[in-house]
Amino acid sequence: MQVVVADDVMLIRSGLARLLSDAGVQVVGEAAGPDDLLRLVALERPDAAIVDIRMPPTHTDEGLVAARHIRERHPGTAVVVLSQYLEVRYAQRLLTDQTEAVGYLLKERVSDIAVLVDALRRVTDGECVIDPAIVSRLMRRRRPDSPLSRLTSRENDILALMAEGMSNARIAGELRISERTVEANCAHLFRKLGLAPSPDVNRRVLAVLTLLRG
Repeated sequence: MQVVVADDVMLIRSGLARLLSDAGVQVVGEAAGPDDLLRLVALERPDAAIVDIRMPPTHTDEGLVAARHIRERHPGTAVVVLSQYLEVRYAQRLLTDQTEAVGYLLKERVSDIAVLVDALRRVTDGECVIDPAIVSRLMRRRRPDSPLSRLTSRENDILALMAEGMSNARIAGELRISERTVEANCAHLFRKLGLAPSPDVNRRVLAVLTLLRG
């Protein structure tokens, strides 16, 4: 797997690149700002880009904007956005703009490099991955009139793990139930959320979007 790393703080950027290299991931470039990042992605065409949300010049959402441009211009490059703070609105924007091959993780999570590498593998497979801390907050703050209120406790658990990017097999292992039970519960929750089967949509991603908006 080839990746580029973008963060305006050199120590964080270089440290992350070193940890990824030690984990067997090929880092093909580093960028200190969004313009350098976009040039680097266009040149190297990496499998994924790891992008800090707050970069120069304003240190607000430049990384998020760059992530959107990468997915639009280079659909073969997945994106994992890193944030120092738990910002649900940024996760909402990210997945509303792009529903596949994207991830949103808190920086504290990448102290365990295995978590980041796992997220990279999932997004390069076309999945979306949301940090568990954000999922937990979303599950607590849903509106009473949200379609999510129709879900059973088991379906809620499955949706939360789905939002973290887990496959049915991993969800089954996490909850200690059979994969067939997971599949049945997924069918029920999709129906309750009004997500009909279609070859043109990914119902897992749409279910996660419902969670983000709910």
